[in-house]
Amino acid sequence: MSATPPGDVRSATQEVGALLGQIIREEDPAAFARIEAVRRLAVARHFQGAAGELPALLDGLSADDAFKVVHGFACFLQAANAAEDAMQVRRASLGEDAVRLDDVLARLSEAGIDKDQVRALLEESLVVPVFTAHPSEVRPRSVLEHARVLRETLQALARPDCGPGEAALSEALLREVALLWGTRLLRSARPSPLDEVQNAVAVMRTSLLSAVPQLYEAWERRLGVGLASFLRLGSWVGGDRDGNPYVTGEVLLRALARQAEAVLGHYLEEVRRLGVSLSLSEDLAPPPPELTALAQSLGDVHPTSAGEPYRRALTAVYARLAATFQALTGRAPPRPAAAAARAYAASDELIADLEILQTSLLKTHAQAFAHGPLPNLIRAVRVFGFHLASLDLRQNAAVHERVVAELLAEAGACRDYLALDEPGRQRLLLEELSHRRPLFSPLGRYSEETLREHAVFKAAADARARFGAEALGAYIVSNAGSVSDLLEPYVLMKEVGLFDPGGPSAALRVEPLFETITDLRAAPEVLAAYLETPAVASLLRADPRQEVMIGYSDSSKDGSYLTSSWQLHRTSAALSALADAKGVRLQLFHGRGGAVGRGGGSSFEAILAQPPGVLRGRMRLTEQGEVIANKYGDAALARRSLEALACGVISASLKPAARDTPAPDAEAMNAIAEASRQAYRALVYETEGFADFFFAATPIAELGELNIASRPVSRQATRTIEGLRAIPWVFSWSQARVMLPGWYGFGAATTQADLARLKAWWAEWPFFLATLRNMEMVLAKADLAIGARYADLVPDADLRDHVFGRIRGEWDRTVDRLLQITGQSQLLEREPQLAEAIKGRLPYIDPLNHLQIELIRRRRAGEEDPKLKEALLMTLNGIASGLRNSG
Repeated sequence: MSATPPGDVRSATQEVGALLGQIIREEDPAAFARIEAVRRLAVARHFQGAAGELPALLDGLSADDAFKVVHGFACFLQAANAAEDAMQVRRASLGEDAVRLDDVLARLSEAGIDKDQVRALLEESLVVPVFTAHPSEVRPRSVLEHARVLRETLQALARPDCGPGEAALSEALLREVALLWGTRLLRSARPSPLDEVQNAVAVMRTSLLSAVPQLYEAWERRLGVGLASFLRLGSWVGGDRDGNPYVTGEVLLRALARQAEAVLGHYLEEVRRLGVSLSLSEDLAPPPPELTALAQSLGDVHPTSAGEPYRRALTAVYARLAATFQALTGRAPPRPAAAAARAYAASDELIADLEILQTSLLKTHAQAFAHGPLPNLIRAVRVFGFHLASLDLRQNAAVHERVVAELLAEAGACRDYLALDEPGRQRLLLEELSHRRPLFSPLGRYSEETLREHAVFKAAADARARFGAEALGAYIVSNAGSVSDLLEPYVLMKEVGLFDPGGPSAALRVEPLFETITDLRAAPEVLAAYLETPAVASLLRADPRQEVMIGYSDSSKDGSYLTSSWQLHRTSAALSALADAKGVRLQLFHGRGGAVGRGGGSSFEAILAQPPGVLRGRMRLTEQGEVIANKYGDAALARRSLEALACGVISASLKPAARDTPAPDAEAMNAIAEASRQAYRALVYETEGFADFFFAATPIAELGELNIASRPVSRQATRTIEGLRAIPWVFSWSQARVMLPGWYGFGAATTQADLARLKAWWAEWPFFLATLRNMEMVLAKADLAIGARYADLVPDADLRDHVFGRIRGEWDRTVDRLLQITGQSQLLEREPQLAEAIKGRLPYIDPLNHLQIELIRRRRAGEEDPKLKEALLMTLNGIASGLRNSG
C-alpha cells in the first residue's frame, strides 16, 4: 500500500473504502456482493443519471441482509469522515485551507492594524467554546475512538517522510478498519448524564489538554509577547437541567469531580515527565534560594536525586498534586507520591511552584527553556485550573417560577405568587433579595421538583467551595421573557449563600437566554428593565459586565432560518447599543447547533458576519453533538478549530467599521425576513394536518428509540410541533433529506424582492453572504426525490400531496432565486471542493435512506424482528454520520 498523497481526500477515502471492501469480502462474500451491487447503482444514480433500480434492489431484503448492508455503508461513512478530517488537518499543516493567525495578521496589516493592537485586544479578550450534551451525536464512544485512530494513522501515512514505518502504518490502518467493521455502531442503552459527562471529558482529555497550550505557544512566538489566558473551556454537561430531570445536584458534583480527575491526572503525568528530564545538577548550575527551598520542602525522599534540585522540587510538586487529586476526586492518584504532602488549596499555589522552576531555569539557562513542556504546563494550569472547564447551570424560567412560588407559600411570604402581575412579582423578589432570611425550611413540605432544584443550588455552592470560583460559569435562564424570570434564580441562590444581600454580591451571574423570534424582538426591552433593577445595578457597579445568550435553534424552528438569522443579527446590535448606553460591557453567548437550521456552518464566517462593534474580543458559543467529535476529536483537529475560532473573534473585533445596513437596507431586510416568517409559519403552524404529515414522513418516532441522549425528545408527551425540541425537529428533516428548517421561506420571501439589491448584499454584506452560503450547503445535501419517498409514508394521500407539493414548490423557488443572486448555474459552483466532498459521499448515504424508508414501512406495519429494528436504527446513525451536521 502506498502512502496517501498529502491532502488528497479522494485517495484517502478510496483507500479506506478498498480496505473495508476487502475485509467484508473475506468475511462474508455474499454480503460483499450485495453491498457492492447497491453501491454501483447508487454511484450510477449520482454520476450517470441512472435512477429507479436502487429502491427495487433494497425493498424486500431480509432483516439479516438489510442489517449487513446498512452496517457496511454506515462503516464506510465513518471511515470516509476520518479520511476527510485527516486530509484537512494535513492540508492545514501545509498552510492550505485553514484559518491561521499569520493570514489574519496580514489582512489586518493591510487595513492599518498592527500587532500591538492585536496584543491589546487579547489582553481583554475571552473566547470560550462551551461543550453541551445536546443529542445529535449518534456514535458511541468506541466508534469515535476508532475514528480518531484512523485519522491519526492516515495523517501519518500522508507524510512524505513516513519511510520504513509505512508498512507498519498500513497494517495499523487495516486493523482499525477491521475493528470498525466488527464494532456495533449503536449504543446498547440510553446514556445517563454521567455517561455524557464521561464522553465530554474524554474529548477534553484526549485533545484539548494538549492542543490549547500548543496554540498559546505558537501564538506567543508569532506575536513576540506573553498572552493573557483569553482562550478557555466551558461545559453544560452535568449542569444543564432544562428539560432533563436526570441532571441533579449529585450529577453536578460528580461532573466536576470527573473533570478534576482528568485535568489533575494530566498535570501529574506532565510533572512526572519533567522530573525525568530535568536532571540538572546543582554543581553545574547553582539553584536560586527559592528553588532550593522548594526542593527541600519534602525532605530527602529520593537519595538518588541528591544534588538535583529540579527533580527534588518536582517530587514535592507531585506529592502536593497527588494529595489534591485525592481531595478533589475521592480517588487515589494513578501513581502514588513519594511521600505525604499537603494538598494545594487552589491552582494559583501550583502555578507559583511551577513558576519558581521556570524562573530558575531562565536565570540559569537563558532562553533554552523559554518554550517547551514546563511553560506549556504553566499555561495549562492557568487555563484549566483544577476544574478543566467552567460548568454553566441552565434551567427553564417556568421551573424557577414554580419553585419560588412554592417556597414563598410554604414560608408564609406570599400565598399565590403565580397570581401576581409582573410589577408585583418584581417588588416581592427585590424585597426577598434585600435581607438574609431564608425561605427554605428542612421541615417544609415541598414537591419533588422544589427539593430537586434546592439540592442543585446547594450542590453548586458546595462545588464552588471545593473546586474553586472558576469551576462554575454562568447561570442561564432559558425562556426568559421578563425581569422576574431573571430575579428568581437570585432568590434561590440566596438560600444557599451564593447571593449575599449585604453587597449585594453574587457568586454566579444570571443571564437570559432569548430563543424565540418574539423573545429576541423583546430582548432589548427586557434587558434594559433588568439592568435598571436596583439589585442588579449594584452588582454591575462591582463588575460592569453582562452576558446574554441568544438561541439559534428555537428561533429557527419558530420562524424560519432566514428570519432567525436576521433577528439574531438585529438583536445582537440592539443589545450592544443598549449596553453601551448603560455603561455595561456586553458579552454574547451564541447558542449554535451543528445543523444550519440550528445556527451551524462555518464558525469563522459566522463570527465575521456579526454586526460591527459587538464582539470586542469576547465571545462564548456552544459546541454540540456531533460537532464536538468533528472539530475536537484529536489534538490536531482541536488546534485547527480553536485557531479558526480565535482568529474569527480577532478579525471581527478589529476590522474597520464597515457598511452594515443603512436604514433603507435594514427596512428592506426586515420586510424580507417577515415574509419568510409568514411563509414558514403558514406551512408549519397554520396548515391543517401538518404535524400528522411530519410525524409520518420523517423518522421522528424512530428517533425516540435511538439511545443518543439522556434528555427526552419532546418537552411534552403530545404529537405537536410546538412541543417538539429543535434538535429532533432538525434531525428528522435531515434524515428525510428535505432539510426544511435550513431553507424553507427563502424563496417566497425573495422572489418579489429587488434582485439587484440582493446581488449587492451578496457581494458586500458579510451577514447576507454567510447566511446564503450556509443555506446553499444545506440545499446541496438535500434530495427531494428521496424526500418524496419519505412523503409516501403518509397514509393520507390528499394531505401528502398538498404538503409535499408546497414543499417542492418552495424548494424550486428557493434554488432558483439563490442561483440568480449568486450568479451560478448550479449549487456550489463556486465551491468545487465542497461540492466534490458532498457529491462523493451521497452515493453512500442514499442507500441508507432507501433502506430506512423500507424498514420504517415494515416496522410501522407491525414487523417485530429485532434485527430489523437494529438495522433501522443504524440507518439513523449512518445518515447522520454521512451528512455530518444533521442535528
